[in-house]
Amino acid sequence: MKRTAEIVLGVIGAILYALFTFFGITLMTLKNNDDFVQEMENMFAEQGMENMGSISEMISGGSWYLIIISLLAIILGIVAIVLLKGNKKPKTAGIMLIITAVLSFVLFMGMSLIPAVLYLIAGIMALVRKPKTTITA
Repeated sequence: MKRTAEIVLGVIGAILYALFTFFGITLMTLKNNDDFVQEMENMFAEQGMENMGSISEMISGGSWYLIIISLLAIILGIVAIVLLKGNKKPKTAGIMLIITAVLSFVLFMGMSLIPAVLYLIAGIMALVRKPKTTITA
């Protein structure tokens, strides 16, 4: 049985998680930009969130969090795609995709809705689709 739909959804989800990684790396480089840090401090001050600590430390911690979680989602997605390729272990791949989708959605506080939904759909398809049975007479 071909698992093209699950593989395509998994690849698109992994690409979208790669965008999160790229965004985290961009934030990491911006933490050393004085203009950006000053603008963030002004924005926090306007919203009454002064005394938040060092903005550059917050940016650094947040960007590392973003990078690590998205890289884990990419790695687990690629492992699931390899398991789906050739219809090796579709149940394991489906469970892995569903768990990755739920955890990444929760850990990203809802920001990863689209890639998480793609992983979730691919995972459900991998679990639900049954191979065609041929009747021999």
